[in-house]
Amino acid sequence: MRPIRWTLPSFLIRYKGIVLEVISFLFILLFVYAAVSKLTDVQKFTVQIGQSPLLTNIAGFTAWFIPIVEIGVALLLAWPRSRLYGLYGAFGLMVMFTAYIIAILSFSEHIPCSCGGVLEKLGWTEHLIFNIIFIALAAIGILLLTPPRYQREDLAPLGEQGYSH
Repeated sequence: MRPIRWTLPSFLIRYKGIVLEVISFLFILLFVYAAVSKLTDVQKFTVQIGQSPLLTNIAGFTAWFIPIVEIGVALLLAWPRSRLYGLYGAFGLMVMFTAYIIAILSFSEHIPCSCGGVLEKLGWTEHLIFNIIFIALAAIGILLLTPPRYQREDLAPLGEQGYSH
């Protein structure tokens, strides 16, 4: 059984450490920048979220929750021991942000952008492309950090676990 990691380009595997550092750095930069820009003008961010038909009722909570989670994920990514959890968090956040954009584009006439900072200047198509690229980066990082299934002792086939009769 071939591990899924072998399906990644050999470049990514050969330079795994550097690739993981770059991916982590990009997410840390993205999340810290976005969180700080939201928290520096939290009133504006709350109003923007309140304009969303999907988040109106929880705008006050969401205005604080999202930047705190972004900072938490950035901290997880900063340390190698917690990096895999950070990558899962980054993947989840980017998937949720993308699903939100798709829902807003599909069901709302007024489309408020509450991304913060320079990201507010992107159009919706650019937002989706940006998010998809970052989802792919998180997935690559997760694949690089996850050991192949057959190398994990607890998942080895019964005949290969070394049990004697």
